[in-house]
Amino acid sequence: MAGKVFFSVSMSLDGFIAPESSEELMGRQWMELQRWIFPQRFFRENLKLGEGGEEGRDNDIVRETFERTGASVMGKRMFDAGEQMWPEEAPFHTPVFVVTHEKRDPWERPGGTTFHFVNDGIETALDQAREAAGDRDVRIAGGGATILEYVNAGLIDEFSIALSPVLFGSGIRLFEGVDAGRVALEPVRAEPTQRVTHLTYAVRER
Repeated sequence: MAGKVFFSVSMSLDGFIAPESSEELMGRQWMELQRWIFPQRFFRENLKLGEGGEEGRDNDIVRETFERTGASVMGKRMFDAGEQMWPEEAPFHTPVFVVTHEKRDPWERPGGTTFHFVNDGIETALDQAREAAGDRDVRIAGGGATILEYVNAGLIDEFSIALSPVLFGSGIRLFEGVDAGRVALEPVRAEPTQRVTHLTYAVRER
């Protein structure tokens, strides 16, 4: 049985998931947005940031998200930014399908991550990711424009937001341009921790 298609992101209280410019990634606001995840033991182990780290519900959610994911899809903007920032052993450890207009051979990294470049649309990328994921889920990793394309195409089954106590004021809004007339949400989970509030929704057609 095929798994779900989902996305999971951190979002500021005013609805932003990233700064406008990729050059500002790893800047102060973005680091504040992601502050909840950096101390988590699983996150630190996965990125080889050193031993130790927090354990608890936040850590469990990070681990569960990783374990359910059999393949990921991302846009070219996210890939370009990540290519500069990810360690040599990229943190996905699964196939990743990059939606792009370019033709490029697969890029294999140590640790089980291979980036495949798909230049004929979001549905083709998703089909390839589903096949690679088997009975596990496909994560639409980002960025915001790519997530929105999948939402508006009716291709998202579920999403999770880690709502962070941060205000951005400007940047990339997660739902800027959403086709709200075709999307209905069914609450699955609302779980506060000391750092963020985890919100999960099933997506239904209206």
